[in-house]
Amino acid sequence: MPIPSSPDLLPVPCTLMRGGTSRGPFFLADELPADIAARDRVLLAALGSPDRRQIDGLGGAHPLTSKAAIVSRSATPGVDLDFLFAQLQPDSDQVDTTPNCGNMLAAVLPFAIERGLVEAGDETTTARILTLNTGMQCDVTVQTPGARLRYAGDTRIDGVPGSAAPVKISFLDTAGSVCPSMLPTGRVLDHVAFSTADGATHEVAATLIDNGMPMVLVRAADFGITGCESVAVLNADQELKSRLEALRLAAGPLMGLGDVAAKNYPKMCLLSAPAGGGAVSTRCFIPHVCHEAIGVLAAVTVATACVLEGAVAQGLAQAGSGLRRTVSVEHPSGEFSVELELDARDQQQIVSAALLRTARPIMRGEVLIPAALLNATNENHE
Repeated sequence: MPIPSSPDLLPVPCTLMRGGTSRGPFFLADELPADIAARDRVLLAALGSPDRRQIDGLGGAHPLTSKAAIVSRSATPGVDLDFLFAQLQPDSDQVDTTPNCGNMLAAVLPFAIERGLVEAGDETTTARILTLNTGMQCDVTVQTPGARLRYAGDTRIDGVPGSAAPVKISFLDTAGSVCPSMLPTGRVLDHVAFSTADGATHEVAATLIDNGMPMVLVRAADFGITGCESVAVLNADQELKSRLEALRLAAGPLMGLGDVAAKNYPKMCLLSAPAGGGAVSTRCFIPHVCHEAIGVLAAVTVATACVLEGAVAQGLAQAGSGLRRTVSVEHPSGEFSVELELDARDQQQIVSAALLRTARPIMRGEVLIPAALLNATNENHE
């Protein structure tokens, strides 16, 4: 027998899903408030932000588990689904819908099939998805034998235990997802000056790039570290994080992003020579916490820098040759392989990027939102 609902709580249907190495609640757009302020209050309450432990919500007290997805059928010709990604932070009341998230993207098609937005095919199902955050489109394919989703399989991705069925993502246009272009300064390598809190001025070689994710790529050695340090060690290094933030603030305007102090991008990435047989080793900050692995679109962007002549990765990366290359990006939890196709007419341009992720639903049901939050929003608009 259903438990009678309380007038103090608003039930909102959602599915808690893991997409790649991220996790968060997925919602249908028409089951959330149309008003953006009210919608954001629902998302904050669902995750339990702002609170460092997110004790009163579904969040996992980490940026990788403080995410949400909003999905709907698309009205854009040739596109099946619209996906709006929302990045929340445990200790912030901000909801950022400007960046992409390729990990959460991996769970969009399974969620859409589960909720009846897309009809499953007999063996596989492919849908074109538009990420509303930046206008990026991609084709996503999942296994649906007998027109039923398959979640079990042999695909393993580092950062997630066990194995699962593959989710193939083929990006159609990642260049300049947020920035004006893939190389927003028009250069593959810049020397960026920045000032630290002690008043000292520094300059560092960096590749400012956006092939799916705005990023500032620098050599770990230029910051006095090897690039093989653990996540815990890097997160405890306040001097390093302060220098990276100063560089990020200086790079933002150069990338056409303006003042990025309150933004979740550009992400910062320390590069070093590969240690485990890959192409390059990474330590990414998102942007103030060191990532336990690496984001999907961050991996695409780093892989791109590895194949660009003259980029900061040159001399460190071992990215092979040819128009089609598989670039293995090492990260603290393992590696992430990205398939890149270069333009035959200009090998400084990327034609396409493809990769494999996995995803699965963790819980289906309703998240209960304090009704007073929506009432407060309505009263503020009266």
